[in-house]
Formats: sequence, structure tokens, C-alpha cells
Amino acid sequence: MIEAAGRVALVAERELEALVGVSSPSGDVQGAEECVALCAAFLPPEARVERVECSSPGHAPDLIGSLAGGGTRRVVLLGHLDTVISHGAHRPLEREGDRFVGSGAVDMKGGVALALGVTRELAARPELYSEAAVLLVTDEEWRTAQFVHAPRFAGFDACLCFEAGERTADGHDAVVVRRKAAGTLRVDAHGRSAHSGSAPERGRSALLALADAAQRVAACSDPGGPDRLTAVPTILRSGDAFNVVPAGGELLCDLRADRSDAFEPVVAAVPAEHDGVRLESGLMRVWPGMDAREATGPLLVEASRLLGRPIAAAERGGASDASHMAAGGIELTIDGLGPRGGAAHNPDEWVSAESLLSRAEVALAMIAALLGR
Repeated sequence: MIEAAGRVALVAERELEALVGVSSPSGDVQGAEECVALCAAFLPPEARVERVECSSPGHAPDLIGSLAGGGTRRVVLLGHLDTVISHGAHRPLEREGDRFVGSGAVDMKGGVALALGVTRELAARPELYSEAAVLLVTDEEWRTAQFVHAPRFAGFDACLCFEAGERTADGHDAVVVRRKAAGTLRVDAHGRSAHSGSAPERGRSALLALADAAQRVAACSDPGGPDRLTAVPTILRSGDAFNVVPAGGELLCDLRADRSDAFEPVVAAVPAEHDGVRLESGLMRVWPGMDAREATGPLLVEASRLLGRPIAAAERGGASDASHMAAGGIELTIDGLGPRGGAAHNPDEWVSAESLLSRAEVALAMIAALLGR
């Protein structure tokens, strides 16, 4: 199967160009529908195509392409079609040396292109599996709702997610088998407005209360501690006029830790009141962590043997839908199977052209090790 990597990589270049050519910021239904239509066309003709409800209300339905086979194992390939880049900042794909540069190239339309290529190779080998599916969602970047697809795939033997790939410090290909839990803490402030020049003492500043809350959250950060907790205030909005004590506002903080339970003391650190300002705090998003190191160890050994070079286990702090699949019951969940690149979440993000081949080899080696060929 690994010998098909050249074919997968060559077609992935063309499909990456088509996918990046569509601007699909998270929540934009038209852009998502265009991407879904492309992916449905790129699926093998043997695939049964389903449109299923997205986890996030108001988004385009997600896409599932499934193949039925004569084997015994079931595997799902996972990716997302939405980006964080607005229509106005969108950049179609361009070749710059070894780089394919364009919006969403590495996060994660390059990975989607490889997943589709792997699906086509699986279609030609139905004896290897009982079911092979590819799930492409339209809401990964900004989802705050519960991930709805884990029950559908809970009984599967493996999940392979095609977020961006990476290398180790010594140059070996790596896949992601461990991720931190992620949380978004929101604090809403309710104070009292007043003229900031003639009667500032009559006001109760939401801005100052949120600034205090931000300091308290940041003080909880303990990246060297047992849960490797990071607590980082990222957005503070307050005030509408330069000469008015702001009566309201919001603070958003990004939380990461090995366990989602580690977020609870951070939420508790925000008081209910500060200098007459009422504060309401809570987690608006919680994504589980993932630790598949033990479950995936033997598979990495066999895939490395088949590939003829090492495939290392790596970890990341960033969130991914792979974590939802792992938490939903698929112990053998591996992420980071996409191409290598950089500048994610920027209009100029890029994918290494060379890595389309090397990462296709890695993905096919993982499939071969998993399915016995």
C-alpha cells in the first residue's frame, strides 16, 4: 500500500489547490457547501455519501463518506473544512519554492486532501476492512457546542486525524498521540456607567474589574506543575466611549491542561464581585485531552518497520477533534497525519510540497500496519 504514496501526493496537490481556492471561514454556509461539494466529488465512486447534522447550529451539514469491505476492522479518517481566515483576507493557493501558500493550506485542507487520497486507495482494497469512513466537519475552528459524532464511531477500531504533521528535532516523521484538554473561560462584568470627567466616583468600572480577573486567571498558570496548566487571558472588551466609566464588558481566557478538571480552580479564582462590579464566570467551551501513547505504541513500531524509517510519537497543546474521538471510545486515535507546514491561522499559511509525499507515506504505513497489509 505504501507504494501508492506518489499517486496520493500528486493528486493531493491538485485537490489542495481546489480546496484552498474556496474561502470557508467557520460558520459560512456557502463556503462550507462549496468545499463539501468538492470533497464529495473527490471521494471514490464506491463511497456512500452522507450529509449529517453539524455539531454547531447554523453551520452547513458535515460530510461522511463510507466504504463497505469484507474485512473485520473499522477505521475513520477525520478532518475539517473550516478556516479562521475571513473572506477579505483569503488567499488562493500559490507555489513559492517548496511551499504551497494559501489560506487554510495547513489547517487543514492539506490534511483533507491526503485523507481523501487515502480513502481512494482503501476503496481499491475492500478486503482489508469492514468499514472505512472519512468524516469532514465544517465547524472545528470555533465550535463551543458538544461534538455530536463520537457516538457514531465509538465502536471503530481506530481514528486517524489529518491535522498538520511534524518532525522531531532529529528529523524523523512524527504523529500526535497526546493532546492537552482545552477550555475557554468567559467572564462577564456588570458595573455602572458614569461620566469619567465630572463624576467618575459614581461609576463602577467593568474594565478594572475584568483587569483584576485577568490577573487572577494568569496567576493560576502552572505549566511546570502536575497538570501542566496554562491559563492565558486573550481578549478583553469593555467600554464604548473614551469619557464614560464602562459599565459592562467581557474577558476571554484560553486554558490548557492534561486534565479538564484542572480548569475548575481557575474558574473559582474569579470572584463574584469586585469593587461593586458583579462578575459572572464560566467555561463556554471544554475539549477533552487525549493520551493514546500506550494504545498506539505497537502500531507505531509496525508502521515504522513497514515504512523503513522511524515514525515518532509526539504531543501538542493545541486542540483537535481527535480528542473527542478518543474520549468517545476509540483508544487507538492518532493525529497529525497531515502534511507539514506553518503560519496556521494566517492568510499566508503554507504546506511543504515535499511533505505531501513523505506524509502520504506515513499515513499509508499507518493504514497498512492497522489493517494488516
